[in-house]
Amino acid sequence: MICALHLARRAVEGPITGREIADVERLPGDYVEQILLRMRRAGIVASTRGAHGGYALARSADQISIRDVIEASEMTTFDLHCVSHPVEEARCSSSHNCSIRPVWMLLQRKIDDVLDGVHLSDLLAEESEVRARVGLEAAIESAADARTLPILQE
Repeated sequence: MICALHLARRAVEGPITGREIADVERLPGDYVEQILLRMRRAGIVASTRGAHGGYALARSADQISIRDVIEASEMTTFDLHCVSHPVEEARCSSSHNCSIRPVWMLLQRKIDDVLDGVHLSDLLAEESEVRARVGLEAAIESAADARTLPILQE
């Protein structure tokens, strides 16, 4: 997200190298290069060769969701343990009756819905404005029980 947001902030300035992003954002250079390569393969960033080459967003920041970026760099937005880390194959297979699985599936859907609804362009504002844009302040204030996640009260 940091790399994608960096590119969104400097969209009019042209391409920047992965090493430059790493230096400015104080991230490991090799890690930044790996992330940028994954985002290039996913069509989120474009690369240009040459003396003034580097990386830039392939689409405008309002067309790139947070989910797009996370899926490109991490391959998934939510690790559904039933699939990635089954307790045992028979117990965690879809043919087995598991009352826990629907909760994880619901959580995965809610996370993906939230991440689909927020775009890089939304994150170009100050934190207080981003909180308002994503409905965080209103959701927290309207939550009847502070221990309940606002997203699950829909």
